[in-house]
Amino acid sequence: MRAAVLHAPGDVRVEEVADPKITAPTDAIIRLSAACVCGSDLWPYRGIDSVDEPVPMGHEYVGVVEEVGGEVETLKPGQFVLGSFVASCGTCEICRSGYPSSCVHRVFMAQVGTQSERALIPHADGTLVALPGTPDADLIPSLLAASDVLGTGWFGAVAAGAGPGKTVAVVGDGAVGLLAVLAARQLGAERIITMSRHEPRQRLAREFGATDIVTERGDAGAAKIKELTGGLGAHSVVEAVGTQESMEQAIRSTRPGGHVGFVGVNHDVSLSGQELFFSQVHLVGGPAPVRQYLPELIDLIWQRKINPGKVFDLTLPLDEAAAAYRAMDERRAIKALLTV
Repeated sequence: MRAAVLHAPGDVRVEEVADPKITAPTDAIIRLSAACVCGSDLWPYRGIDSVDEPVPMGHEYVGVVEEVGGEVETLKPGQFVLGSFVASCGTCEICRSGYPSSCVHRVFMAQVGTQSERALIPHADGTLVALPGTPDADLIPSLLAASDVLGTGWFGAVAAGAGPGKTVAVVGDGAVGLLAVLAARQLGAERIITMSRHEPRQRLAREFGATDIVTERGDAGAAKIKELTGGLGAHSVVEAVGTQESMEQAIRSTRPGGHVGFVGVNHDVSLSGQELFFSQVHLVGGPAPVRQYLPELIDLIWQRKINPGKVFDLTLPLDEAAAAYRAMDERRAIKALLTV
């Protein structure tokens, strides 16, 4: 089958690789209908995460079940499914407590690779959700978004305590940040402030529910949030980047007693214990427990109440995955969808 493989920073190739095979009775194999490039895929692409040997790429997926292992009980060939970017058993104590992304048996799908024609899904019963039927073609981008960026933005908003009467600020205008705006609106936030310097992303943020746009960054950005909130800071802040500056900006934009939901993949962030002590903010985040949100998110998409697929502003065939990476790396695209 064809699959995108990263050979070195900046070097993505679509090449022939071995077809996946069932290796455990809890596995399933799906035929991909669509895949995509994630902002976190850019860390190894840019050489920030080390690449020592060719690695398969991708962790977001939607498609049709082709084969299941002998112990898979809830799925059958022919069903249209999607799942989280983290495979999880669904039965361990951590999964049952609402954190399947920290399942004791978890497998990050980036280790498997889903920018491909087929993919092996570990822990299929705990990872995949069957859709009510075969989706209309226009729903596939939104369903694909649920596999990671929508669920991650949703977790960021939930972790930040977004809800009625709350002012929410979102640090980061990538796909996750934009979908955190959508999530905050769905959760009933009264005011949503998006921090963005890019006009196309600002437009989409407003379409998803943003009420204010802040172009300043760092301490200037935090000061602007304080100015907009009577000197107090936002009740809820979503950090959707993962850098030192973005984390500091998020904490400093939050009022005492407020919540920061951090979902940007952390890279060399260190926090001052003294600043944390005196900020008096709640700090919750990490790999989003997307699987627990999927039934609700799928229903919202299926009923056409939300359209997160709008974050895909570039669509290319799988064979042109390298061009998709370049477009995202150069910020010419928010998020690239790959047709399979």
